[in-house]
Amino acid sequence: MEQRIVLTGLGLIGPLGLSLEESWEKLIAGECGLGEIESFDASAMQCRIAGEAGEFKMRSYLPKYHRKAAKLMSRDIQLAVVAADDAFRSSGLGTKCIEAEPAIDPKRTAIGVGAGLINCDIPEIAASVAASLEDGKFDMQKWGREGMAELTPLWLLKYLPNMLACHIGIIHDIQGPGNNITTGECSGIQSVIETAETIESGFADYGIAGSGEASVHPITLMRAMKLGRLNTQDNDRPGSAVRPLSSQPSGTVLSEGAAMAILETKTGAEKRGAKVYAELAGFGESTSLSQNYSALEESGEGLASAIKNAIKMAGIEPKDIDLIVPSAGGIKENDFAELKGLKAVFEGSLAEIPVCPWKKYFGLMGNAASGADLVLGAKALSEGIIPGAGDLAEQMPDELNVPADTQEKEIRYCVCCSFTPGGQTAAAVLKRSGE
Repeated sequence: MEQRIVLTGLGLIGPLGLSLEESWEKLIAGECGLGEIESFDASAMQCRIAGEAGEFKMRSYLPKYHRKAAKLMSRDIQLAVVAADDAFRSSGLGTKCIEAEPAIDPKRTAIGVGAGLINCDIPEIAASVAASLEDGKFDMQKWGREGMAELTPLWLLKYLPNMLACHIGIIHDIQGPGNNITTGECSGIQSVIETAETIESGFADYGIAGSGEASVHPITLMRAMKLGRLNTQDNDRPGSAVRPLSSQPSGTVLSEGAAMAILETKTGAEKRGAKVYAELAGFGESTSLSQNYSALEESGEGLASAIKNAIKMAGIEPKDIDLIVPSAGGIKENDFAELKGLKAVFEGSLAEIPVCPWKKYFGLMGNAASGADLVLGAKALSEGIIPGAGDLAEQMPDELNVPADTQEKEIRYCVCCSFTPGGQTAAAVLKRSGE
């Protein structure tokens, strides 16, 4: 990249806290954010645990001119707005909503937010579904004639995937290039990549990018259950339910959250004296569809390709990486395939590089997953701290170096990688400021 792009603001909301700082403190202390589902009655479900964000007042994150719009915000949108607020405040930049100097130029600020299939609030859609039944079965024709009339005219605006970026853009008055990416778990990293390229190409001076999803929903849980992805054995032991990359993974646990990063040129950050959490030194993407659409290809070849390309772009060798943040979520087929991909990239040096499988603490955050990985990776690099995996470290295969205890370490380069069962893969290499 001709222009060096850096991350000067980080935001996160998830099962460990309503901000990055709160989440980070609990993560390095080894606290787990998974527990019994409280947002709805899950007693009849086989998996009754998840990672839920704490309670927050949406109005406190909204300026007066946008508070009426809170009624049109799904849970996914709300989470993204909170993470964006956290990111902008940590960057020191001013927006229409946040008083600080310097303020962003709205027309020179880009936005890219990853989102997915936003589930409807069940009570909100129940009347329309009931009106569409014919002899106890859902009738699509009756839905068009009678069911849709039970919905409010603005109902759809809560559930379009572009509305996460839309609300963030209105709140902070972002008028530059924008996009929303819907590539599942890869959405966060790919949104950061695209936004960085927009800045590097000269179309923007600043950018906000990331992803969010409210996965803790009856429909999402049922879908994941039918695909065999959830852990149904450890409802009474949420702290050890997710065992990423271990020799005996038992499925994952869903969670909700959002993660955002503020991007700008290194020259611009230095000029305004901003704190730089990390530099985006390289990135890679690939598509390699598995014959089994519900799992990563067995060889992990596509993921390996993305990581290799990211490392090559960063101008370093695999052995130069000091921290690996895997996509691993505790799903057996996917984790084993990812391990093969990591072996193909790092070969003999893999056992020397610390790996952070922190979905043990967060669960699988859907579209928010890789965004959270990137934000936490940048934080780890900036702080020089690697969170420990606790007793999970004892279950790791011999070829992996997973620290049990949180430790201080000089981290020059960190690689974050992600994939979707559909074959999309992405990786980003973060570089410590000053390297």
